[in-house]
Amino acid sequence: MRKNRLLFQACAIAMLALGFLSSCIRDEAPNMECDIETMWIEGAEYEPYFYDANAMKKAVLSTEDNLTFTVRSLVLLPKQMAVHFTLTPGAKISPENGSVQDFSNGDVTYTVTAEDGTTTRTYRVGFREASRMVTNRVNSFEDYEEVRYAYSQIYYHRFLEVTSTGEKLNNVWASGNEGFCMSMLGRGQVSPEEFPTSSDPNGRTGRCVKLQTLSTGDLGRSVKRPIAAGNLFMGRFNVIHSLTNSLKATEMGIPFTAEPVRATGYYKYTRGEEFTGGDSQVIPGRLDEADIYGVLYRNKDENGNAVMLNGGNVLSSPYVVRKARVASLPPTKEWTLFDMTFEGDEEIDQELLANQGYNLAIVFSSSKGGAAFEGAIGSTLYIDDVVLSVKNKEE
Repeated sequence: MRKNRLLFQACAIAMLALGFLSSCIRDEAPNMECDIETMWIEGAEYEPYFYDANAMKKAVLSTEDNLTFTVRSLVLLPKQMAVHFTLTPGAKISPENGSVQDFSNGDVTYTVTAEDGTTTRTYRVGFREASRMVTNRVNSFEDYEEVRYAYSQIYYHRFLEVTSTGEKLNNVWASGNEGFCMSMLGRGQVSPEEFPTSSDPNGRTGRCVKLQTLSTGDLGRSVKRPIAAGNLFMGRFNVIHSLTNSLKATEMGIPFTAEPVRATGYYKYTRGEEFTGGDSQVIPGRLDEADIYGVLYRNKDENGNAVMLNGGNVLSSPYVVRKARVASLPPTKEWTLFDMTFEGDEEIDQELLANQGYNLAIVFSSSKGGAAFEGAIGSTLYIDDVVLSVKNKEE
């Protein structure tokens, strides 16, 4: 596809910059590409079913295979809809591009076949109501999936959000695991436990999240990005932005229609021994710290343009209306309660909130300075039994 060819041309630059680009390592000819690049719904008559016209079109990341439109109500949505796609050059899709399909019984499966007629990729396309994330309930992070990186033998974990109806969503929680794959190339088979973010069986309740700060190897040190902190956040990791600004790769926040009040959970934390800066030099006396915080922010500016915060501005943006952060996370080998309250002086616009005008992000990191590639290798944060409480809402 056009996007992948440009990324492929920039791959050498990305590797030197440790830009964490996944699609650039695909050792395949252009006529073997079989991706959906964008999808959209046509027709002004469908706009009332969406929160705004922008929600009728979506750019598709190279790692996504479960594609969803967010709508106001599934009950009111027409049972049959026509979805249109932009595909990689020469590819074909079945069912036919733009054909009317019945979505009333759930997702529809589409198969994209490359120009070579052999290579295929399967997608699930569907519609979801807003705020499908479960609130006021314990999230023990039991559910995850194992993801294979491109055509390698590298595998990592991706956490799933389970809704009150039991549906498992893979587009709520994200991490930098995909980006870390760049530092694992050439090592043959790599297991998920070797990544900064993974599922661990030794949770407070069943399984838990394990976040660890790891070395990015000789290549990372050469470009002053010596470590990768384990992180888990609401949003998505966009490898395209990592070419020029790795902070923009962490697109933080998902549309949310309730006001967050409090988040609690349990953690264990061990600090790494030596804190290093971006130049790989040890900083004597500096201790690594874990980080847990959350923000609610307006997702459009004064002119109606979309706002998506990232690792560089999520805590400082003027669009943030509520902020919560755990003040201190002392090292502990026992499961220890953390508690943070969302605070802010700006009044929440209830109509805007009901119409998905705010995004929510909750972030966990094994190194507070991880966004600046500062931290201590070996710092490890475990997270389990998290509860997000919202105002005037019961699930």
